[in-house]
Amino acid sequence: MSTLDDIHPKDHAEEVALFRFGVIGTTAQRTLARGDLRAALCTLSTQCFRPPGADVSRTFGLSTLERWLYRYRDGGLEALRPAPRSDRGRARAITEEQRVLLLDVRKDHPSATASVILRTLVAHGRITAGETSPSTVCRLYQEHGLDRIPQRDGSGARTRLRWEAERPGVLWHGDVCHGATLHFGTQRVTVRVHGLLDDASRFVTALEAHGTEREVDMLGVLVRALRRHGPPEILYLDNGSTYRGHLLSLCCARLGIALVHAKPYDPEARGKMERFWRTLRQGCLDHLGALASLSDLNARLGAFLAEHYHTTPHASLMGESPSRAWTTAPRPVDRLTEAKLRDALTARVKRRVRKDTTLSIAGKDWELDQGFLAGRKVTVARCMVDPSEAPWVEHEGRPYVLRLVDPKANATRRRPPRREHTATPPRARIPFDPAGALLERANARTETEAQEPGDAIEDGFDGAFFDTEAP
Repeated sequence: MSTLDDIHPKDHAEEVALFRFGVIGTTAQRTLARGDLRAALCTLSTQCFRPPGADVSRTFGLSTLERWLYRYRDGGLEALRPAPRSDRGRARAITEEQRVLLLDVRKDHPSATASVILRTLVAHGRITAGETSPSTVCRLYQEHGLDRIPQRDGSGARTRLRWEAERPGVLWHGDVCHGATLHFGTQRVTVRVHGLLDDASRFVTALEAHGTEREVDMLGVLVRALRRHGPPEILYLDNGSTYRGHLLSLCCARLGIALVHAKPYDPEARGKMERFWRTLRQGCLDHLGALASLSDLNARLGAFLAEHYHTTPHASLMGESPSRAWTTAPRPVDRLTEAKLRDALTARVKRRVRKDTTLSIAGKDWELDQGFLAGRKVTVARCMVDPSEAPWVEHEGRPYVLRLVDPKANATRRRPPRREHTATPPRARIPFDPAGALLERANARTETEAQEPGDAIEDGFDGAFFDTEAP
């Protein structure tokens, strides 16, 4: 409830009207003859008054006082308000041609500042130096909705609205806060705090400090949040490379989570997350003191959430705490199982096995015991639920274990047999003798020719006989 001391005129025009009424108020309430009224106004014209916002006192002429008096009698206090300028909001120092030119330049180059535009036009001789100022050009752009704030993303003038998710669990914000560089003995670590924040309840579903800002770090934070609270419907992330990985988009698609990225160079679009980072800095990160490891920092982050942030009434929640808003709101049943989570975070890639049955995965060499896979192209699978878990090979529907290569141990290890991946029953050998097949064919032809020897001789004599009788 405001006190009487907090009541002020609604604007400067009303403040001026009250001042003018204070000057002529006594005279306006009196009933005077024409001569007496003039004498009273002449007396007022010799007195000094300080207008609103002025630093010195001044007097007002007789005609000015008469105009105020008659306006008050005709229209009351409202008539004493000063009339606004007819060209209010328009720069009088800019001609119409220059105004059109300045507007066209801003439309073609929305990211250029008013000072740069004005300096360039002056250099080209299209505007005289000193004829106008950058502030005048800024007011011109604001009048036409072409100031840089709505023009920064190139989509034109737009209105920013305050929005919120329908209920807790619908949308999570994700981002990384860059902390100070900490010294753990001789080790130097740059702190990167990964966080996930529920939009509707402002409840922090995950908050962890790491020494790097990689996709694998973000996936680990997301996995632990999904195990504790289940999946959201929408994941709203920054536009950085940490959140643009193929595995993250594949995981969200498999779990039915809509992955949305904020527009570049628009931090206001992620205002809730930025406001939380400010609270975290003021209450924790700026006052860490001596730490022995990142585990100590994570313990402090957990205590800050549990003992302060989640239990403190939040202004945007109408005084309700984030913890209460998160726990009391109805949410759908969590049907996420460990098997679904592992399947969603399993990545597969095609690789060719070297002749020594080894593969290179993430900068490390792994080997197989199945020698028959040497030289073949196989599918290598890896589950990122636990990045330390060993990958495996999938070939023709069967998995095969991979282990790290130990060259020194292999120097004394017995070589495994090069065996087929499936056991086959014994079978009869198929005869295969190319020379024997040709011999059998030759013998068969000889036997056929030997069956009719007379016919072959008779034909030979007949030929010779007809040759001798030819003349």
